[in-house]
Amino acid sequence: MAKPWATLGIDLHLEPAGPGLRRGLTDALREAVRTGRLTPGTRLPSSRALAADLGIARNTVADAYADLVAEGWLTARQGSGTRVADRAVVPPADTAPRPRPPARPAHDLRPGSPDLASFPRAEWLRAARRALTAAPNEALGYGDPRGRPELRGALADYLARARGVRADPERVLVCGGVAHGLTLLAAVLRARGVHTVAVESYGLHVHRDLLAAAGLRTVPLPLDAQGTDPDVPPGTGAVLLTPAHQFPLGMTLHPDRRAAVVDWARRTGGLVLEDDYDGEFRYDRQPVGALQGLDPDRVVHLGTASKSLAPGLRLAWMVLPPGLADDLTATRGGMDTSGVLDQLTLAEFLTSGAYDRHVRSARLRYRRRRDALVAHVAAHAPEVRVTGIAAGLHAVLRLPPGTEQSVVRAAAWQGLGLHGLSVFRHPDATADPVDAVVVGYGTPPDHAWAGALEALCRTLP
Repeated sequence: MAKPWATLGIDLHLEPAGPGLRRGLTDALREAVRTGRLTPGTRLPSSRALAADLGIARNTVADAYADLVAEGWLTARQGSGTRVADRAVVPPADTAPRPRPPARPAHDLRPGSPDLASFPRAEWLRAARRALTAAPNEALGYGDPRGRPELRGALADYLARARGVRADPERVLVCGGVAHGLTLLAAVLRARGVHTVAVESYGLHVHRDLLAAAGLRTVPLPLDAQGTDPDVPPGTGAVLLTPAHQFPLGMTLHPDRRAAVVDWARRTGGLVLEDDYDGEFRYDRQPVGALQGLDPDRVVHLGTASKSLAPGLRLAWMVLPPGLADDLTATRGGMDTSGVLDQLTLAEFLTSGAYDRHVRSARLRYRRRRDALVAHVAAHAPEVRVTGIAAGLHAVLRLPPGTEQSVVRAAAWQGLGLHGLSVFRHPDATADPVDAVVVGYGTPPDHAWAGALEALCRTLP
């Protein structure tokens, strides 16, 4: 039979101490309110429930409550119970002041994020209800470290259909983001004796940093209008590319170079790590198929729902060559960074067609934003050339030589979050730097886009 304290009221942690129970309880409650541990409006357990929890007489608790009500620490009303009074909380004298978070820009034009206001809440909620209703009880356990089989199967079908990926659900691994996937891959590559990874001259420094943290050296490959040059230096064990839409410059890897980098992997036994950046957001034609389709045994395909849905879901995936799947699963162990319920919901979202509908709608909305950006820049700053606009959620604005830093400073004065192209340049890149800014048009909500464009154009030469 359950003890009374296990079934009554709400939980409240108190440790009464002192010469008497009533005084000790009163002092403990007063201190909890005074220090802010019990915030204004917090409902307290009933006197009966708290007495059962503490193993003391109910009258002792009632008297302590009455004392604190009289002092103004608590309030008691018929029907609403006893609550912490609404009063200013004075922190202890030795509490260090909390640092203020950095001010958010009025308009965030930094690349890499979607419009979070457009997240399909109603459709996601319906998918979550269906998924949770259909989920077996065992789905709520620890499960397979590769991810839920429902999601791996749905991803394999979707990627084969929409991205041209040759995917077996047994070789799909669900992870918490592309960066998380690269962290796992870097550990396995290092354990296999790889020391050097070739990367693009311009790319995400976060990815370079996590490769370096795993003990891998990164060497930059040159870029031109046809994308990354696949002339990989000797001794390189892997190549990290964004072939569908190079980040941040925006070109698509030329078919000859796609074939050349796969040939390099076959010839040397190396691996190609394909970050399918912006692969679903193509505006001038059908999305370019994934590089992995050329050779599933030598290419690792990495994708994510961070741009198509929301980064806060922490849902991404890797499609792995046969010899790599077991090593990565062992490296990951039992660690899982994405919740089972979100995995099941995404599986339902994919199989029901809701994901396709959402991506198509988002593609149209982002294309309109891109067109407005191009038109505004052409009208207000004809010396600035807009490039990299065939796909994705960002554009590159090529500036007159020597003006990048002044534009970034002017953007800060205008309340804009804006990155210069130099932020993404590999420190060992040998080509002459280009003055440009990278403008993300995914983050601002629709109602703020016109204002963001006006502010941006005021910063341009």
